[in-house]
Amino acid sequence: MPKKQKINILWFTKDLRTRDSESLYNILQEDLPFLAVYVFDADFFQQQQFGFKKIGKFRAKFLLESIHYLKQNLSEKNIPFLIKFGNPEDVFREISEEFEIVKIFCQEEWTKEETIMQTKIRQIIPDADWEKPYSQFLVHPLFVFKTLNKIPMLFTTFRQKIEKNLLIRPEFESENLMYNKEYIVAESDEISLETLGFEDFEPDKRSAFPFSGGEDTALKRLHYYFRETQSLSKYKETRNGLSGTDYSSKFSPWLSDGSISAVTIYHEIKKYEEESEANDSTYWLIFELLWRDFFRYISLQHKDLIFRKNGINHQKYFYKNNEEAVQKWKDGKTNSDFVNANMLELKNTGWMSNRGRQNAASYFCKILKQDWKIGAAYFEEMLIDYDVHSNYGNWMYLAGVGNDNRNRIFNPEKQAEMYDPNEEFRKLWLKE
Repeated sequence: MPKKQKINILWFTKDLRTRDSESLYNILQEDLPFLAVYVFDADFFQQQQFGFKKIGKFRAKFLLESIHYLKQNLSEKNIPFLIKFGNPEDVFREISEEFEIVKIFCQEEWTKEETIMQTKIRQIIPDADWEKPYSQFLVHPLFVFKTLNKIPMLFTTFRQKIEKNLLIRPEFESENLMYNKEYIVAESDEISLETLGFEDFEPDKRSAFPFSGGEDTALKRLHYYFRETQSLSKYKETRNGLSGTDYSSKFSPWLSDGSISAVTIYHEIKKYEEESEANDSTYWLIFELLWRDFFRYISLQHKDLIFRKNGINHQKYFYKNNEEAVQKWKDGKTNSDFVNANMLELKNTGWMSNRGRQNAASYFCKILKQDWKIGAAYFEEMLIDYDVHSNYGNWMYLAGVGNDNRNRIFNPEKQAEMYDPNEEFRKLWLKE
């Protein structure tokens, strides 16, 4: 029996980029040829929780677009890329039957579903070494845990301690590196929205997020928001907007699937500050990136507690079971026109502003008194920019079982007066 060829695997998950790609940079330093792999997990697209899918049509379409651009950018480097639809463990088993897999390079993950999947693959390929960098953070864990013994419950404490001597790693110079080893022929699957279980659809013209997925689109948006329009200079003043494409950076969908890194955005902000201006707004975008990191560190520290009813602070959470109330909330038919407008935006576009999310979640938890985990699961299905750490972190926070157990309630009428005084947003979504 001929000896199997030794190769490495670059397994893409939520790091769908070539710029500032630590795993790509590291694997290109190795002597062995490698195969890049992405698997559309068939089981994942079938899974449900509380009657909701784990992923809906909006994020599925965005993901397909992201993989399209990743394929294109890897092709320019002559990197073989295998794209499959099926069970990841089956795909890895098939590869291991043809090749001896020496190392697997992928992004470090610690939430439940991701770690279960990695364990399954370890069982199939027990002899492979793994290299798993923490590339989804802005502030690297080595810096954070040198500064903090444990992650504090309050974001302000976390931010103040981290900001004191803030050190952000440089970008990995992966964008201009080329693959110059033996090319591995890989037969990919043709995958469409229909393959993933959805009908194709036309985007709603009212959407505040009319953008496609992918690294190229992310970098184009960054250039537009920073250089072309200098919208970054007024980010703090506009970030609570509701309508239109430019009230906020809109980076979150690309950050969530790793089409752009938080580190790239940070260094581009610093360049902007040197070349244009540094003000409260340029700082505030970094502030928001630190919030994103904070929820990641909370989930890293508390693990599966973020999915439990009583949350990370073990706070008693009482709720009613009212399916009709949940359905009306989903359909934008509650007693609050402001909440309704936001829920209809989500239902039709897969997008909702940060201000809208806080109001919709607060209303669900504190006014309707429903199980916050049901609301979180619905957002998980619907949001283009769904991110497990931020989604569950924010829902716990607003339910009072997370990082702030005060009885925080948003008054949607007052919020509407402040943020939609001319009813422009409500008219956009509630008009007959």
